[in-house]
Amino acid sequence: MGSGGAGGMVDPSVEVLGEAAAMFGLLASPPRLHIVWALAQGESDVSGLAERVGGALPAVSQHLSKLKLAGLVRSRREGRRVVYLVDDPDVVAVVRLLVVQLAARSGHASSADHRRFGA
Repeated sequence: MGSGGAGGMVDPSVEVLGEAAAMFGLLASPPRLHIVWALAQGESDVSGLAERVGGALPAVSQHLSKLKLAGLVRSRREGRRVVYLVDDPDVVAVVRLLVVQLAARSGHASSADHRRFGA
C-alpha cells in the first residue's frame, strides 16, 4: 500500500505508475501525439491522418498500430475503409490539457485551437 502524499492522497501502486509511464512513453513521440490530437477532434482514416500530420502512410499506420495496441485509439470498419478514433475522454483530457497549456505558454496558441478542443 502506498503512503500518503500531498493533500492526503494515497500514492499509486507500482503497477499503475508503470502503466502510466508506458502511456506517456507512447505519447512522447511527436507524430503519435499529433495523431492522438487529431483523432481527439474527430475520427479519420489513415490517409487523412497521414495528410494532416505530414507523415508517410506506412509510418502513420505503424504509429496507429502501437496506439491501438496500447488502447489509446480504436478502429472500426466502414465498408473497405478503416476509421480510427479516440473514445477515452480521459486520454483526450490529458492531451488537451498538456498541449493547450504548452502552446499558451509559448505564445503558439490560437483561439481556433481552444475552440476546437473545448479549452
